[in-house]
Order: sequence, then structure tokens, then C-alpha cells
Amino acid sequence: MTTDGVRLLAVGTSLPGAPVDNAMLARHFGQDAVWEQWIEAFIGTDTRHLAIDLDSGGLLYTLADLAETAGLRALEAANLGPGDIDVVVMGTATPDALMPATVNMVADRLGIDGVPTYQLQSGCTGAFQALDVARNTLLAGHRNALVLGGDVCTRIFGADTDLTALAPEELVNIVLFGDGAGAAVLTTEDRPGAPILHPVSTRLVGLGRTPGQVLEWFTKHERGDDRPPVTEDYKRIEELVPELAEDMLAAIVDDLGWKREELDYLLPPQLSGRMTRRITDRLGVPSATEVSCVSETGNTSNSLPFLQIERLLPRLRAGERAVAVAVESSKWIRAGLALEGV
Repeated sequence: MTTDGVRLLAVGTSLPGAPVDNAMLARHFGQDAVWEQWIEAFIGTDTRHLAIDLDSGGLLYTLADLAETAGLRALEAANLGPGDIDVVVMGTATPDALMPATVNMVADRLGIDGVPTYQLQSGCTGAFQALDVARNTLLAGHRNALVLGGDVCTRIFGADTDLTALAPEELVNIVLFGDGAGAAVLTTEDRPGAPILHPVSTRLVGLGRTPGQVLEWFTKHERGDDRPPVTEDYKRIEELVPELAEDMLAAIVDDLGWKREELDYLLPPQLSGRMTRRITDRLGVPSATEVSCVSETGNTSNSLPFLQIERLLPRLRAGERAVAVAVESSKWIRAGLALEGV
């Protein structure tokens, strides 16, 4: 067992289909070039990957499909098989079903059995929460953990939505989100080159704050209800997310005894291309190289940290330090983690 606690062995990700750009999205929904320009100016996202077929509206990929692919890629990159995994943890806001838990369906597909499995219901910080649970479980006596995170948001929004009937807090979701999944393998073994995963921080900071995002669940008796399935207070999110991200970064570096100017890489929240730029400017770490992907992938919620870390790992050298930050706006959670090259 390594004296460093927990190492990050490998990451795998999965995005459905080919990228869908703003022009394709505008054409599908019968919008003009002005709407396309609005996406670019207001959201700042160029492309996203969708698990649904825009023409038919049918679901092409489930969350289990995407998480299975990501999990396989992570295991292969770690040179481990299903029998080497001692615990599986998943974070998602959009499971395929309430029961059985998606984490168990993915474990079954990967050939993993006879181990503890956990599924955490959470938005953009769910991947961090899953990494936190997995890390602490390993320190309690296990060896290897598979951590999964992802969401299929477009399954909820649909491809046949009448945009003219949507309120602004609903319209933003059509262009903001994409679909995807990610996976990471953690270990307590001493593996050369595997970076140290320092303690992960997740904190509920929603006392007295109204939700910034609501994702509904409709029972059979409520299916005729005219409530929208998803609403966002986007202006409130724009106001509060940068503040909470700044608080989280300060807490991470303070807990580790680091200084901001010592950071080599910054993985900021990936709400949208425009918001990520605003947040990065506010965080004020000019010495750190930004690692972002949201302009290309859209907001894929719980897969985003894995997509960022996948881009980070080939660059991270011995002694270099990276911090990742995320904020969930549903009831306001801030989360962060630190990686250190060895």
C-alpha cells in the first residue's frame, strides 16, 4: 500500500455520437441565425453530444451504455480486470431508472460482482461526491475502486420541444446541456506515475438559499401535470456559482497548505463556455493552465470532471499540482479536489 493514501490510476470517458453544432441545433428546432448567434454569445458552447436522435426523438444511448464504455476504457487503461475492483461508486442526476440502480446495471455489464456498490443522486458535484466516497472506502481497507459519473440530460428535454412555448428558464437547458459519462480507477497500491488524489471536499452551502435548478420526477398520477421537467434560475446561477467556486478554491489550497501561485493546472466549473471564462477570471490563478472542455461537449454534468482529468493526466508531471472545482446549483453544493504528480 502506498504511503500517499490514494492514487488515481486511470480515467475513461464516453460521449454519444458525433458533435452537434449550433447551426444543426438551430435547424432542427426551426430557428434562424439570430438564435444560433444567441447561443454563441449567451452560452458560449459550440458543440455538444446527444444521446437522442434529433430526427426521431428516440433514445440511442442510455446512461448505462455510456458508463459501461467509460468503465471499460478506465479499466483497460489501468490494466485491471473486473475481479480487481473492490468497490464501485456512481454519481448521477439522471439514472436510467429509479430501480435497479444504474451503478448495478453497469457493474453487471462489466463483470463486477460480490463488492459494495453505491449510487449518489446529485447534479454537477456528484462525480466529486462519488470520488470522495470511493477514496474514503479505500482508506478503510479496500484496494481498488471504480468511480463512475455521467448524465443523459437530453432524455428529459426531448427533441420535439416547441421552443416558442418555453419560458427563458426552460429554453436555456435546450442549448446548455450535452450527454456523456466518465470513469476513474483509484487505488491504494503504489503505482509509478499515478498522481496522488488528495482528500476530496464536498460541502452543502444551501442553507436559506432557494434552489437554482429543479429536476422533476413525475409519478403515473402526475403525468398530466403542466410543470416543466426542468427549470433553471440562470441569472441566480450566474451570480452565485463564481462566488462559491472562489470559496472552494480557497478552501482546497488552505487545507493543503498550498498557495494559488503554486498551482500548475486549474480545472474550473464547466457550466458553459461563457460562464467558465467568467469563473476562471474571478478565480485569479494566472500561473495555472486552464483545463476545460465544455465549449466542445456542452454541460454534461457528472461526466465533466472525468473529461477534464482525462485531458490533464498526459500533461501532469512529477511535483505539479492541479485543482478541480465544481458547483451544483440545485440546492447549492461546492466541491473540489486536488491532484499532485509524482
